[in-house]
Amino acid sequence: MSECLDDFSPPLKKILGQLLAFDTVSRHSNLALIEFIQGYLSDLGIEATLIFNDEGSKANLYARLGPEVDGGVLLSGHTDVVPVDGQAWRVPPFQLTESDGRCYGRGSADMKGFLACVLESVPSFQQANLRMPLYLAFSYDEEVGCLGVRSLIEHLGSSDKKPAMCIVGEPTNMQPVYGHKGKTAMRCHVHGHACHSAYAPEGVNAIEYAAKLVNKLSDLSDQLKADSDSRFDPPYSTLHTGVISGGTALNIVPNLCQFDIELRYLPHVNAQPILGSLKNYAEYSLKPAMQAVNEDADIEFELLAEYPPLLTEPQSDLAQWVAQWSGCSDLGTVSFGTEGGLFDKAGVATIVCGPGSMDQGHKADEFVSLEQLKSCCSMLANLRHWMSVEPSQ
Repeated sequence: MSECLDDFSPPLKKILGQLLAFDTVSRHSNLALIEFIQGYLSDLGIEATLIFNDEGSKANLYARLGPEVDGGVLLSGHTDVVPVDGQAWRVPPFQLTESDGRCYGRGSADMKGFLACVLESVPSFQQANLRMPLYLAFSYDEEVGCLGVRSLIEHLGSSDKKPAMCIVGEPTNMQPVYGHKGKTAMRCHVHGHACHSAYAPEGVNAIEYAAKLVNKLSDLSDQLKADSDSRFDPPYSTLHTGVISGGTALNIVPNLCQFDIELRYLPHVNAQPILGSLKNYAEYSLKPAMQAVNEDADIEFELLAEYPPLLTEPQSDLAQWVAQWSGCSDLGTVSFGTEGGLFDKAGVATIVCGPGSMDQGHKADEFVSLEQLKSCCSMLANLRHWMSVEPSQ
C-alpha cells in the first residue's frame, strides 16, 4: 500500500473510480459492484461469500483473510448510495472527478472512499503475518434503514469463528465515534370517510385527524427535550413529521391521509413508550370519534425502518486502539445512524471511523479529500501492524 497520497495513489484512485462508476442508488441492484469486489478478491486468492436478498437482486459480501481463529477485526461498509435526483451536480455523479485535492462522485464520502481504502489495503494485509483474522463485510440498503446487513449479521452469528471488534467506515473525518442515536421510522395511515364538502359533518376528514396526530407528535417532541445527554448534538431525542399527503379536491372531504414520522433517540432512551403514547392517542382518543361517524374509519401504523443506537465505552480497549490507529484521540458521537448499533447488539464491539464528512454526504458534488483518504490508509496500516505477529515474538 502506498504510504503517501500527495500525488494520489494510482491503485487507490483506480479502485475508487471503479466503485463510483457503479450506480448503486438503493432503489437499484448492487450486484454489479458486489461481483466486481468478489472478482477483485478472487484474483488475490480470497474467497468471498455472497448473501442475497429474497429476490436475488442485491447481495452482501463477507470475506476473511488471515488465520482461522476466534476474534479478529471486521471492517464494515455499505455499498448503496442516496439518489442524485433533483440535485444540481457540476460534475458527473457516477464518475470520479479529481480537483483541488478532492475526489468528487456520489458515494465518495458515504462511503465508497472507505471501501476503496480497504480494498487497496488487502494485498498488504495478505503479506503480513496476521495473528488474527481480518473480515470484510460490505452490505446493501443501509441508506433505507440498515436492511441488508441484518442477514449478514445472521450469517456471522451462525459461523464457527466470529470477529471480536468492528470498525464501520462511515464518514467521520477520521474521528473515532463511539456513539450514535437509534432510529425508528413509521408511516401513519388515516382512513376517513369521504363526502361532499357541503355536508362535511357527514364525513370523517382524514387530513384533520392526521393534523391532530401531528400536533400530538409536536407535544411529544417537546417532552423529549427534558431528557438530555450532552455528549450528543442535539442533546436530546427528536421526533418529527417528514412527509404528509392526502386529499383529492377541495370540495371533497378527504378519506385518506398518510404521513411519515421519524424518531431518533438517545442510547439510554426506550423508543417503545414514546411511540406507544402516539398509538394510544390514536386508538383511544381519535378512533372512537371517527368511528362514531363511520364505523370503517381507522388509523394504522406501518413500520418503515429501525436500527438500534450505538454506545461503546470510550475508555474501552477498542476505542483507545482506534484512537491510536487513526491518530485522533478526540473521540466523539454523531446523530446520524450507522450499522454499528446492529453489530454491537450482535456482540461485536464497534467503533465508527472513516474518511470524509457527512457535511458532504448526500449533497450535490459530494467529495472526499485526498488528505482524508491518506489518513484512512494510515489507520489501516497501523491496524495491520497491530494485527501482525512481531518478529521478536
